[in-house]
Amino acid sequence: MTNKKQRILLLLICSLCIVGSIAWKARKTSMINPAELKRPNIIVILADDLGYSDLGAYGGEIQTPNLDFLAHNGIRYRQFYNASRCCPTRASLLTGLYSHQAGIGKMTMAEGQPGYEGRLSKHAVTLAEVLKSAGYQTGMTGKWHVSNTFAQKDPKEHLAWLNHQKEFGNFSPIDQYPTSRGFDKFFGTIWGVIDFFDPFSLVNGREQVASVPKDYYHTDAINDTTVSYINQFSNSDKPFFLYVAHNAPHWPLMAKPEDIAKYEETYKVGWDAIREARYKRMIRIGLIDPAKTKLPENPKNFERWEDNKTKEFDARAMAVHAAMIDRMDQGIGRIISALKQNGTLDNTLILFLTDNGASPEVCANYGPGFDRPDETRDGRKIVYATDKQVLPGPQTSYASIGPHWAMVSNTPYRYWKAESTEGGTNSPMIAFWPKGISAKKGSFSDHTGHVMDLMSTFCEVAGAHYPQQFNGYKITPTTGKSLVTSFGKSPSKGHDELFNEHFGARSARKGNWKLVSLAKDTTWQLYDLANDHSETINLATKYPDKVKQLSTLWSQWAKNHQVFPKPEK
Repeated sequence: MTNKKQRILLLLICSLCIVGSIAWKARKTSMINPAELKRPNIIVILADDLGYSDLGAYGGEIQTPNLDFLAHNGIRYRQFYNASRCCPTRASLLTGLYSHQAGIGKMTMAEGQPGYEGRLSKHAVTLAEVLKSAGYQTGMTGKWHVSNTFAQKDPKEHLAWLNHQKEFGNFSPIDQYPTSRGFDKFFGTIWGVIDFFDPFSLVNGREQVASVPKDYYHTDAINDTTVSYINQFSNSDKPFFLYVAHNAPHWPLMAKPEDIAKYEETYKVGWDAIREARYKRMIRIGLIDPAKTKLPENPKNFERWEDNKTKEFDARAMAVHAAMIDRMDQGIGRIISALKQNGTLDNTLILFLTDNGASPEVCANYGPGFDRPDETRDGRKIVYATDKQVLPGPQTSYASIGPHWAMVSNTPYRYWKAESTEGGTNSPMIAFWPKGISAKKGSFSDHTGHVMDLMSTFCEVAGAHYPQQFNGYKITPTTGKSLVTSFGKSPSKGHDELFNEHFGARSARKGNWKLVSLAKDTTWQLYDLANDHSETINLATKYPDKVKQLSTLWSQWAKNHQVFPKPEK
């Protein structure tokens, strides 16, 4: 080869190397490989009975500047799903499985069936167990609600226990407490419903908290304990995982007077006006396309606000709901500040979501019993406002927002908690991780995700291993998919198929087709979510073959995921 040819060849090789280097650098700046980063801290913040549109970043009028900060500097998901109720969602989130596989198909009562153990299955591992095995420090604050709960046989003795007037020991088997399922630290409640000023079933680690200060408010205690865990964990070189499971804004409606005062006038315009305003804001911020997500009509039995004879009570109820969310957001601001002060905010993956849609329950009708006291610790009678005879807010009143405001909270979707419609299962979800998310700040994602995806996501970003066996038990393979692909600049699809069942409410989604039935109506309804995400046009009679296809898929899923109880021998 002549010298001239050699020079030409050398120049060609150099040119290809330069082009290749530029292309690789461009590729690296358009996507982030978690394996190349220092392992992030991970924080999951879960709200309880929060509606799809309650947050400011999702179109609500409630003041949530700290969650809005996470949203505007992260990603907002449009279709991220839960299991439609508190304990099934928590079981699924913690284990990376559908809730029946995790042992909690209904609530926390043991029914002698694999899908209905009422506790986390021994054939499931928790996020804390997996991340702890990978070298993470682990802590939890807030609501556990995934263990078999004890109850006293004598109703009077049981109420005395709920009222803090007698002690009967542990609130569930100790081997089902968070500290027995991978969490190094825990401060919170073992049971579900609480008095926000003096919660029942409150423990620190495994020890019962015998009393609380006079100015105690549980939402503050959850957030402030989380801050203390961050400060403690930040003294170590090990990354940490925190699960912050809020009780707010679940009933009973209890909030601090100064927070209620912020919203004293807000809801006096009525539920119809607030719902319409939220819908318009959702369109304006680009969260929804009005051509594809219309505002559904209210159920036929709903009265108009102008015909409502209990306006004062109902406006106050929603004001307290807003105040509870506002107070939660204030504490999340302190969590963000603690991360900043410890220099770890940029490499902390924070996920915020809710366990189900807003609740239509009229809790006053339940009365005292099971997890609901009839007196405060100091003997004051609690009023269950069956006739809306006392205003919500103080410790001595048990009330909830009811179905009208629940529809508002879940704007633009139909129905609510416990149903498998979008209003019951579609969760607002925010992902924030400055060093690990390259998607445009404040953008919206159409990735189809589910709470069970957190397990695969955290395994990927933490370099953790999801085990086949743990503590001598064979572990059910996870059904989740990692969300990491949705953190990049390119669109990602997520799940092609998703299913749900809770107390007879069912759904099957394949692609953009969704089959759904209500808890009290087994008739299948069919919707094209691509063009009708708010489920307003039932296409079941038009596409019977699609109904048959999806109903067959649902039955196969139910059979394979412990949804159908095994026959008694």
